[in-house]
Amino acid sequence: MAENKVLRVDEILKLLPHRYPFLLVDKFEIVESGVKGIGTKNLTMNEEFFQGHFPSNPIMPGVLQIEAMAQTAGLVALSALENPEGYSVLFMAIENAKFRKPVRPGDQLKMHLEKIKERHNIYVFKGMSYVDDVLVSEAEFTAMITK
Repeated sequence: MAENKVLRVDEILKLLPHRYPFLLVDKFEIVESGVKGIGTKNLTMNEEFFQGHFPSNPIMPGVLQIEAMAQTAGLVALSALENPEGYSVLFMAIENAKFRKPVRPGDQLKMHLEKIKERHNIYVFKGMSYVDDVLVSEAEFTAMITK
């Protein structure tokens, strides 16, 4: 896929197996095919997790921020493949996760993912998530690409 191409949710659904309420990427921009990409998640009070985390002080759970970054990393990996619909991205490890600021309803979470290592079908990604250009979370992911 070409650099700077933007995938909307209908195209994302063709690549990722996730569905509502677990699809956490609304838009994906290919910055460098197979290497860098930016995922976007628009957060509203209607998100199911805000109902219980926490009703009087709604905050996006850190584990879901990690999942949103992992889904974005999967899209980065798939963006370089000839027929991406025929592949799956299986996550093997998450390391160095850090949560710096709360993510709340009305925020737009931007997940910047970059492939930092590749060996055969194993990839390592570095992810950093931002709200209004402020770093809110980060982690490294190891994933395997399979047919």
